[in-house]
Amino acid sequence: MSTRDVTRGVCGGLLMALLAAASPRISDGRDHPAFGARAGLDLATSSAQRWAADARLVYVENDEALGSTGTAPRWGYLFHSESLDRSRAYSVRDGRVLVAEDLEMRFEASPLQSPWIDSADAMVIAEAGGGATFREKHQGAARTMLLMRGAFQDDDPDPATWTVIYTAPGAPALFIMVDALDGKVRRTWRG
Repeated sequence: MSTRDVTRGVCGGLLMALLAAASPRISDGRDHPAFGARAGLDLATSSAQRWAADARLVYVENDEALGSTGTAPRWGYLFHSESLDRSRAYSVRDGRVLVAEDLEMRFEASPLQSPWIDSADAMVIAEAGGGATFREKHQGAARTMLLMRGAFQDDDPDPATWTVIYTAPGAPALFIMVDALDGKVRRTWRG
């Protein structure tokens, strides 16, 4: 097993733990308008800065079903405060914060650089980078989009990337990593 495989496994385990803790995928069964991740950022940021003046955004993920255009009715934003040595997750839907809770596990990540491309723009790039072919061939769908620095990037962990995860019955998932600053596909893999 290579160092890259071990690193990917550790990152994958960390992400799964983070996803379980920070992004409750609870729907109330009603239709809610979908929006791009950037549209909920100001609300999440102002809430986070009331919690801690030094709160910095470190992670974004869809908290409810992801649409084919890179929009979702609910997005999760994770902030870290160095002064408090804590992380706090905010989940935004319908223009309000539905969840604001501290993360019980330690999650130290570098703040996301700005400006980053919105989820809808990242989805267009992921679709052109193999996502559309995967969906058509396997009757699959994009299920998860996450934005963070360092995930799955052994050679250059600094840039922020959107990772779009496509799933389909009976087929390994497709991961497409899109650079969140320059909008280029950095890598794809199955797993």
